Amino acid sequence: MTTTPPEPARTAPGDAPRTAPAVSGARSGGARPGVSDEQTRIAELARATGASPLAEPAQAPSFREGVQAYVQRLRGGDIGSLPALLGLAVLLVLFSVLRPETFPTAGNIANLLVQASSIIVLAMGLTFVLLLGDIDLSAGVAGGASAAVMALVLGSAGLPWYAGVLAGLLAGLVIGTVIGLFVARVGIPSFVVTLALFLGLQGVTLRLIGEGGTIAVRDPVVVAIANGNVPVALGWVLAAVAVLAYAGVSLLSWSGKRRRGLTRDNLGVVVLRVLAVAAAVLAVTAVLSQNRARVPSIVLAGMPYSVPLIAVLLVVLTFVLGRTSYGRHVYAVGGNAEAARRAGISVPMIRVSVFMIGSTLAAASGIIDASRLNSVAPGSGGGNTLLLGVGAAVIGGTSLFGGRGKVTNAVIGGLVIAVIANGLGLLGQPAYVNFLVTGAVLLLAAAVDAVSRRRRSSAGR
Repeated sequence: MTTTPPEPARTAPGDAPRTAPAVSGARSGGARPGVSDEQTRIAELARATGASPLAEPAQAPSFREGVQAYVQRLRGGDIGSLPALLGLAVLLVLFSVLRPETFPTAGNIANLLVQASSIIVLAMGLTFVLLLGDIDLSAGVAGGASAAVMALVLGSAGLPWYAGVLAGLLAGLVIGTVIGLFVARVGIPSFVVTLALFLGLQGVTLRLIGEGGTIAVRDPVVVAIANGNVPVALGWVLAAVAVLAYAGVSLLSWSGKRRRGLTRDNLGVVVLRVLAVAAAVLAVTAVLSQNRARVPSIVLAGMPYSVPLIAVLLVVLTFVLGRTSYGRHVYAVGGNAEAARRAGISVPMIRVSVFMIGSTLAAASGIIDASRLNSVAPGSGGGNTLLLGVGAAVIGGTSLFGGRGKVTNAVIGGLVIAVIANGLGLLGQPAYVNFLVTGAVLLLAAAVDAVSRRRRSSAGR
């Protein structure tokens, strides 16, 4: 009895003939020492299918190669927040040299961080909006209106602090939802919608508080947000946990890329980055742990409560943007909304959600500001509050064209703005100098963003 050999697989004209993959080297004991089974399978699949050598597991670059790759990315326009970091370092050194007896002191550093906290939180929310290439002109006054709602709940209604804070945050959420629906569903440009609410919300705040009036914020928990301090021992524990968590996440991410054979930084570069962050966190904690009271009989030490609050927001929002499908959808819509729509992403829902997040964080910013000032006035959130929030995000490295930016950019940019205002104030400069310098820095950051975008386009990134 004879058997008919199997008919070879048919291929379409122009297609390369398909070949059966070889027996896995991992199963036959042929895996190379030091290479994981997953890397071996990737390499064997690439050889069996005739794929490009790029499918081979990526080798870890040397320290020199890692530095060269980073320099190449900078030349290609991928500069991130490097200019803001360099500018922040220069400002810190400059003001420390010009005012060594006041600027680098523990009391001034604590005041600087408290002053920057509300702008940083506002810029965090605006980062989500800017990632889509939109703008929210009402963010500042939305924070003021939300703070007024909180103050009324605490004062007139006499409810506990958590009810007031929740009411303020819900007010911000409602404002963001209204903006998002008009932008995403009705199709009105975000500039027009938020400009209308910029005007309207000032009227709402004036109606809630009354012309020429002020609502005092006396709740001890709310006041402590910007005026209270974490105990020194607990501050050191939080700093250590933050450093260890950052080191663990960085090393686990590097290890995961190595296990999967993906492109990754040199381990030495990762370790240096961790050491730099650890040094900065521990140095700030050491400064804030000093007694900064002017009277020897009073102890005033520890980091302000707003510092760990911003740290928590930074971790959560960074995780949302960098580790979730929602974050990837935000970047996709910001990079190319039409391509994102064709990929099945609900662009209108993403648009609504970023305005909801932005206005909710604007409400948190307004609450922090009310805590710092112990009151809410009709002009709360007005003036240059919005401009400082947008400026902080852009100065930190968030692109005005959408698709590029991180929450850390808001923190760095907010610190730059706060250092400028604080340092010029200690130098006794008039207010107009502060506006001129901040405006020049913002213009420089926007110019760097535009030049970097052209370089990325020319480099095909």
